[in-house]
Amino acid sequence: MARRRRQAHELERVLGANALFATAYGNVGSSIYYALGVTAFFALGLTPVVFVVAGLFFAATAATYAEGTVSFPEAGGSSSFARHAFNELVSFGAAWAQMLNYIITIAISAFFVPHYLSIFWEPLRTNPWDIIVGAGVIVVLVTLNIVGIQESARINVGLAGIDFATQVLLVLLGFVLVFSPHILVKNVHFGTAPTWGHFLLAIPIAMIAYTGIETVSNLSEEARDPVRSIPRSILMVAIAVFAIYFTLPMIALSAMPVKHGVTVLGTRFSADPVLGVVEHLGIGGALLSVLKIYVGLLAATILFIATNAGVIGASRITYAMAGYRQLPGLFRRLHPKFKTPWISLVVFAGFVSILVLLPGKTNFLGTMYSFGAMLSFTIAHASVIQLRRLRAGEDKDVPWRARPNLRWRGVDWPLFAVVGVLGTGLSWLDVVIQYPSTRYAGLGWLALGFVVYVVYRRRILHVPLAETVRAPVEYGLAAALEFRSILVPIAPGYASDEAMDFACRLAAERRASIVAFTAIQVPLDMPLDAELPDDVHEANEQLDEARAIGESYGVRVVGRIARTRNIGRAIVDEAVRRESEIIVMAGPRRVQLQRGRRQIFGDAVDFVLRHAPCRVMVATPRERAA
Repeated sequence: MARRRRQAHELERVLGANALFATAYGNVGSSIYYALGVTAFFALGLTPVVFVVAGLFFAATAATYAEGTVSFPEAGGSSSFARHAFNELVSFGAAWAQMLNYIITIAISAFFVPHYLSIFWEPLRTNPWDIIVGAGVIVVLVTLNIVGIQESARINVGLAGIDFATQVLLVLLGFVLVFSPHILVKNVHFGTAPTWGHFLLAIPIAMIAYTGIETVSNLSEEARDPVRSIPRSILMVAIAVFAIYFTLPMIALSAMPVKHGVTVLGTRFSADPVLGVVEHLGIGGALLSVLKIYVGLLAATILFIATNAGVIGASRITYAMAGYRQLPGLFRRLHPKFKTPWISLVVFAGFVSILVLLPGKTNFLGTMYSFGAMLSFTIAHASVIQLRRLRAGEDKDVPWRARPNLRWRGVDWPLFAVVGVLGTGLSWLDVVIQYPSTRYAGLGWLALGFVVYVVYRRRILHVPLAETVRAPVEYGLAAALEFRSILVPIAPGYASDEAMDFACRLAAERRASIVAFTAIQVPLDMPLDAELPDDVHEANEQLDEARAIGESYGVRVVGRIARTRNIGRAIVDEAVRRESEIIVMAGPRRVQLQRGRRQIFGDAVDFVLRHAPCRVMVATPRERAA
């Protein structure tokens, strides 16, 4: 068969480190448009210090998510980590906290869209117009997601680049035009403006700035080489975001200093702080008008996309929770026409998000996000610590580990996770203690979730609370062979073209998705994350060809590389992780001899045939079939 290749564009190597970074930064970087004002309301002149402290906690959290996601490259983030480290009950707690994060992300992003569009109509900055328009944004995006219209990844990557460049430009202009160390020092009045209580409360609120770190985890299933790309992308996001939050607050507080215990950054411009920065740079005339329009439109667009990311995230995590029997199967039900999880979209991304939006209080939205995020991050840190303890002595089989670590009693304890669990745990308690409305709303949310979980598990399913139970794959009537998730292992020396052709024909008829999977077998004397450039290059070429075959059929193919000691086991594990309904494999192009007899397929194929969790089809080479 003629070999079909496509041009290897670096940006298309989704999801490598660069693409993961751009996608994640598009979500994380959007938070600057509201986090700056909300944090300044509490922290006042200490806002730059607060963002630095929050950045240290974020660095620890980023390391935790990098290690956890490399170990378990599947959607779910802290919920997935907790499932492997503890049990299903703890996993539900993390997932329910994540659900709150997505709901608040939807509400807070949608709420700030009209504030930046107020450059065209001033009333959009005030109630009830900001609430009405924000709710309208949510309704539109929920409807679009039910229909199945998705955002373009290329547009997101491009906007992330423009957004970062704009933020850097504002920082540079600020340093030239308004930056004043004297004013920054004069802004600080220890213990009074801000009070120590407000200073401590501002730290978890400032973590809103780093919302979206779970984006990398949720995209990890589509990362080609997670061992290499995930840690690099998370490090790149951490550095880029920290650089902006280390500098832009200093510019903002230089331009809008604290006077009489308040700053207009946290009052008048609390809902559109970046526009406040632009307005106070000392630029006048037509240039100021053009810059305000540019920043306003860019911010509104970025926030619109961030809202949509929250809508998608809420529907995905709900669908996943129902798949693990954490929520009723009702939330896995797909729309009969559009094949989207419409009930979860309407209930969580729509109704609950609008309900949270209705009070129109930015401080409440900020503290509620901190409640959910700090709890989710704390569970993630605790899970990585527990996984280190459970895996003590398995150093060679661990794909990648973050640093720094402390070796004690045979365990490499992750110091970053220890610092993280203390920081985020205490920050969560701080929010609960200091903010009554958040305390009652947040704890009420947790109580509601656990009541539903217990009743559903005990009274309806009659299964233990801590046991992992997967929902069965639901097929339509008379559709026993309707496969919606197809795994195609790719390997040199095997008839992979024939397997991909067959899988694409199957997928094209049934609108299925295909995962082209190739495994790099790492020798026992080398660590799993060893530099293997030739093997990685060859694997990427194989996946590029598989993707080209998919394009010729109009089928989307996700490429995936795994590092393993046992290729057959890696294929089986990938099928389990992705809930694949069929594995389409290729037999070797040449018949092998094993112990004096003909071996029909090969070690990897035989292993998969014995251990696969689903149906397996083997495509034999055409020359052998003849």
